[in-house]
Amino acid sequence: MSDLIEEARRHYAEELRFTARLGSRAVIDAFATVPRERFFGPGPWRVLSPMALGEYLTTEDADPRDLYHDVLIAIDEKRRLNNGQPSLWARMYDNLDLSDGVHVVHVGAGTGYYSAILAEIVGRAGRVTAIEIDPALAALAASNLDGWPQATVIAADGFAFRPDRPADAIIVNAGVTLLSSVWLDTLSAEGGRLLVPLTNAEWWGCFVIITRLGKNPDTYRARFAGRVGVIPCVGGRDPAAEERLKAALA
Repeated sequence: MSDLIEEARRHYAEELRFTARLGSRAVIDAFATVPRERFFGPGPWRVLSPMALGEYLTTEDADPRDLYHDVLIAIDEKRRLNNGQPSLWARMYDNLDLSDGVHVVHVGAGTGYYSAILAEIVGRAGRVTAIEIDPALAALAASNLDGWPQATVIAADGFAFRPDRPADAIIVNAGVTLLSSVWLDTLSAEGGRLLVPLTNAEWWGCFVIITRLGKNPDTYRARFAGRVGVIPCVGGRDPAAEERLKAALA
C-alpha cells in the first residue's frame, strides 16, 4: 500500500507541474515527497473542489490517495479554515524562486503541510520559521513537522512577531488589507521577498510579491502575482481599507 501512496504522490506532483506551470524542480520534488495525509489525521476527510468552493465533500474512505488531488482539505470546517489549494501555492513558491539554504518565514502555518513543503524546498541547510496564532494548531504543526529539523513552529501573532534573523522570503497564508511593518523590516536587504494576499471583506483579492531592493534597503518593488481567496489575517484588517481594495480590485 505504501508503494501505491508514493506513486499517487508522484503523479500528484507531476500534475501540479502542468496545472501550475512549474519550472522549479525543487518545488515539484517537494510536493512529490511530503506525505499530505500526515497533516490531517485519519480519514475519511472533508474536502473542497476549487471548482465548487461552497460545498464540502467527504472522501469515500480513508485511503490517503484521495488527498493527492488539487483540492483543499478542511482543517476546521466551521471556521472555513482549510489547507489551501496545492496548485495555487505551488505556483506562488515557484514565483518566489526559493533556493537551497535560505530562510523562509511562513505566517499562518496551520497544521504544517505547506511548512513541510517549504522545508523540503530550502533543504537541511535552510530554515523555515513557521508561525501559527492558534496554539492548538501550532502544537499540532510542531508534532507533524518532527521529521524536518530545519522547521521551527512558533505560536504567535504572525502580524507582529519578529524573527531572530532576516528572512529571504516571508509567505503569508492569510488575507490582509495592510502590511505589517515587521514583515518589511524583516526582509533581507538584498532581495528579500514578501508574498502577501491583499483581500476585501469577502476574502477575495490578489497576491502581491514585494521585493526589497539591495541598492536602497528602504525601497521596495511590488508586482501582481495572481488572484486568491483566503481566510483573513488576525490583526491585518481595516474596514476602510477593505472598501478601497474592493473598489480597486474591481
